[in-house]
Amino acid sequence: MSKISFNNSGSPFFKSLKQKVNGYFSENQLSKTGGTKLFLKGLLIAMSAVTLYVVLVFFTPHPYLSIALCVVLGINLSAIGFNIMHEGGHDSFSKHKWVNVLSAYSLNLLGGTIYFWKQKHNIDHHTYTNIDGMDHDIDVKFMRMHREQPRLWYHRFQHIYWVLLYGISYMAWILYQDFEKYFTGKMGKNGVSRPFNFKEHFIFWLTKAVYATVYLVIPVLMIGWLETLIGFLILSVACGLSLSIVFQLAHVVEETEFPVPENEKIEKEWAVHQINSTANFATKSKIVSWLLGGLNFQVEHHLFPGISHIHYPEINKLVKQTCEEFNVAYFEHRTMANALSSHLTHIRRLGKYSDMQ
Repeated sequence: MSKISFNNSGSPFFKSLKQKVNGYFSENQLSKTGGTKLFLKGLLIAMSAVTLYVVLVFFTPHPYLSIALCVVLGINLSAIGFNIMHEGGHDSFSKHKWVNVLSAYSLNLLGGTIYFWKQKHNIDHHTYTNIDGMDHDIDVKFMRMHREQPRLWYHRFQHIYWVLLYGISYMAWILYQDFEKYFTGKMGKNGVSRPFNFKEHFIFWLTKAVYATVYLVIPVLMIGWLETLIGFLILSVACGLSLSIVFQLAHVVEETEFPVPENEKIEKEWAVHQINSTANFATKSKIVSWLLGGLNFQVEHHLFPGISHIHYPEINKLVKQTCEEFNVAYFEHRTMANALSSHLTHIRRLGKYSDMQ
């Protein structure tokens, strides 16, 4: 599939918004990266994950407590992805390149591959958000996320079985989809094959070997294979649900658009397209914002992926102001529960009807 272009002639909306945002950083003499504040937060999240792992593997507590700690560890791993890896992957964690690289590679410690992620997320998802065949994040097996995808008989139940699919998504990603990308060289079914160099081959296999050793081999030696299997499944499901739900609430809800290009072109400027295909949620909750690394401010993130999430609350005000000036629709759900309800309503309708009318 050829690349999609946007009607960016003049880009009046984005020029006005960037002027306001640049003025905010200049007037307040602020760095656009996370700095010390984000470093301390990242250190706390990383150390809590290490502590949980050590307690579970080397000081295994009562089974009921272990189950609870496995759930917390799974959520903690997703928090590493939201706050450390994601920022590093967008070069917004620090003004020092090596810190960003180190932060980004935290994904590999979770079993993923940052080389794949940057292509699939930074390039495909952030550029072609919610465009069928280009944004591979909306191609979820056994799910119908938008009208351009064919409706199959089992989609009528997707508002029920989503819990299972989202729950196994982390395991599917680490244990299957990464290998699919590795051997095909493609990020999705319509992706372009990209060759690997020796360094990426080496990092890929080292990543998978370290992951298997840390999450499977060592626990089996310390506590047994059955306990390891149960614990691994619990933390993986907790992590998968956390990661999947956050993404779906940001892009696959009732209000967001899934535009169809005409002659390989979107008749909106890129920034307006990002706003129309993205939704915020629970932006008033400091707890949600802290845990999700500001990804509940998804609109601001898509407009300015190179700016750390610690600045999103202030940028949010400027984005809303500019949207009012240019009459651009801005989507936001007050709580996570409202956003989840909207997501489930959306996929239920898509599963019931061939076209949402």
